[in-house]
Amino acid sequence: MSAQVFLLPDLGEGLTEAEIVEWKVKPGDTVTIDQVVVEVETAKASVEVPCPFEGVVGELHAAEGTSLAVGAPLISITGGAVADTPAAHERYREEERAGSGNVLIGYGTGHGPTGRRKRSAAPPQWSEKVPPEALNRTSAPKVLSPIVRSLALQGGLDLTSIDTAGGHGVITRADVERALAGATVASSPEGVTRIPITGIRKTIADKLSRSRAEIPEATVWVDVDATALLQARRDLDASIDGVKVTLLAVLAKLTMIALAKFPELNSTVDTAAGEILRYENVGLGIAAQTERGLMVPVVAQADKADLKELAERLAELTELARTGSLPAARLSGGTFTLNNYGVFGVDGSAAIINHPEAAILGIGRIIDRPWVVDGQLAVRKVAQLSLAFDHRVCDGGVAGGFLRTVADFVENPVVALGSVR
Repeated sequence: MSAQVFLLPDLGEGLTEAEIVEWKVKPGDTVTIDQVVVEVETAKASVEVPCPFEGVVGELHAAEGTSLAVGAPLISITGGAVADTPAAHERYREEERAGSGNVLIGYGTGHGPTGRRKRSAAPPQWSEKVPPEALNRTSAPKVLSPIVRSLALQGGLDLTSIDTAGGHGVITRADVERALAGATVASSPEGVTRIPITGIRKTIADKLSRSRAEIPEATVWVDVDATALLQARRDLDASIDGVKVTLLAVLAKLTMIALAKFPELNSTVDTAAGEILRYENVGLGIAAQTERGLMVPVVAQADKADLKELAERLAELTELARTGSLPAARLSGGTFTLNNYGVFGVDGSAAIINHPEAAILGIGRIIDRPWVVDGQLAVRKVAQLSLAFDHRVCDGGVAGGFLRTVADFVENPVVALGSVR
């Protein structure tokens, strides 16, 4: 019986490859249509990929920890049915008319239990025959725990090359640690450990390198008295319908008011066309450090949100980032980024612009410092604001004017927020 080969589907968002994180099946397992067979990680999100076939798993065409291009063989299934049939197409059309949303053929209807789920992959791709080159691929790795798997992948090990001890055929933590020790000695005689740049780390590296290579950026900064800002945040906690207003939410709102006065910074440069694209609305990116690395979730049309809505949406994004549940769609569409690097206990930063945006505003830690108030020396809550900007979209006058405006808002937040809350 010939094998059906399921190819890695187009995962959307312009992504061309994905890393195999965890196989949910192994050769010899029986699978059904719509069953999740693998979890992959793209540059933007973790994705559970369901299978459009039913039958018996014949071969897994890529090992965990390896990258696979869209359209490459993913898994071979022998026997059983295929979801891409006239009946399946008709079912898809009926369910779509019934309002079940964007239903993927053979991928379920979404009528099951509600609650947060990982994003499903795009429509299936498959071929009837296994390409000759796929027949020589390395077989699937042995089963191992997520903790051990993570340790191996972080160390840059090929899971299929790890020797096991004890005769049980399962890779253990001791096996991985022994392999890591051997790899360090073999490849780094002078004690240098080689760590492959893959997955999200590679995406971050590529994007930041491109930013520094393409954008002629300049940075301006200013110290501000944030005493009134902290007091305003405390006052707002009890005044906006029970919604907790964070310092980040207040800063985000002040930034939106300032951007309305300096729209030049809500832009990008189309290098090919030789044009500056100025956006009408603000997609506010919030730089966030997560377990997967630096992520920049986006609040769409943040300029249209009042302070309460901004606080609610930022709280939602923070929780999604913390739990690793950010969908890819929430990581795109940014036009301006806000970075609270004060949470790391530092005063300032010459941040790298989030390409292809034109600016990133940052705030450092707020600490007690001597400050002159009405000619008298006093102890105030002081912070540093910095703005890195693309010198192609504006000159120092605009950048300095924007930063000074934000600083004035920070020092007098009640006045700035009074007419917009």
